Amino acid sequence: MKLTALQTKNAKPGRHADGNGLYLLVSPAGSKSWVLRIQVDGRRRDFGLGALQEVSLAEAREKAQEWRKLAKEGHNPSAEAKRQKASQTTFEDAARTFYEERKGSWKNTKHGQQWINTLEAYAFPALGKLSVDRIDADDIAQVLLPIWQSKAETARRVRQRIGSVLDYSKAKGWRQTEAPMRAVNTLLRGIKQPKVKSFAAMPYKDVPAFMARLDQGGATLGRLALQFLILTAARSGEVRGAVWGEIDEEQKLWTIPADRMKMDQEHQVPLTEATLSILQEAKEHSLLRPDDLVFPGLRRRSLSDMTLGKVLKSNGGQGFTVHGFRSSFRDWAAEEGYSNDWAEAALAHTVTNRVEAAYRRTKFLRQREGLMANWAIFCTSVSQTKI
Repeated sequence: MKLTALQTKNAKPGRHADGNGLYLLVSPAGSKSWVLRIQVDGRRRDFGLGALQEVSLAEAREKAQEWRKLAKEGHNPSAEAKRQKASQTTFEDAARTFYEERKGSWKNTKHGQQWINTLEAYAFPALGKLSVDRIDADDIAQVLLPIWQSKAETARRVRQRIGSVLDYSKAKGWRQTEAPMRAVNTLLRGIKQPKVKSFAAMPYKDVPAFMARLDQGGATLGRLALQFLILTAARSGEVRGAVWGEIDEEQKLWTIPADRMKMDQEHQVPLTEATLSILQEAKEHSLLRPDDLVFPGLRRRSLSDMTLGKVLKSNGGQGFTVHGFRSSFRDWAAEEGYSNDWAEAALAHTVTNRVEAAYRRTKFLRQREGLMANWAIFCTSVSQTKI
């Protein structure tokens, strides 16, 4: 007896035959899916044809007929279906599917949009209509060559994103191999890219005098935020996004949640007397609710990175960057003989050695209390002298 649409709708848990090896499987939880039992390579095997909610009874029968024919011709129906899917899946289709599945995991929508925008601008014109199973190293290299020297950082990002899409396609069964990135690197080898410029850092010996100039300018939120950034060796985004709920003045601790950190790991920063003093001044500009920004900008929104950059330049910091103060701190710590591990933990850098990272759990919080206290004493030494 053939199944009817009503029977499939009301089917109870178990296996329900439609004939010629086609079955509707209903799990104890009630989910329903199609299975075709046929003989392939001399033995009977079950092949999934999809969920009932996606494949109707009529579509399941049509698909079962096609797969039975493939099996009679000596083909593996599942493998053949994947090959057909591969030939029909273009690079653009795969990239957009990959993007839609992962866009919710990016820290912010801007980063996610940049991810797909770079592919739209540089990869889709050449690769977009090609099936993912036919894209080789030379195809990728031809995309990268026009921007390899003129837009070096963009080219590196495009290369990485193309590789991610092709690796994803391999995992989905749409291509036989992973991205041929070693071959791509071989094709690009010898074509020099300009060196990536590091963030220009103020020499650490000049930081105390700079902090003194900030003091002389008054306690604006931009100045307070920059001083707090310097004394905590934090990233700009971490400071600009800080809220009062992250600050524990009694424990003298600033706890930055994982979703605001570059490496997706919670980071704790010991607060010194100098940083607590800055927070006291910042309180005058806030309602002090847990979700209120510590250093709010216009309309209670986050300060922009440009605002901190403007404060830096207007106080004699031309030619340097806000991010560079992390390097200033790192140089000072090295010159003063502090442990490399303590300094790296203060900067929230990850342990690059995988084996070491697997066993190291400590964040050296107690040791960093003294480290940050001495850094604050150093940074404010000119101001203290003047007082």
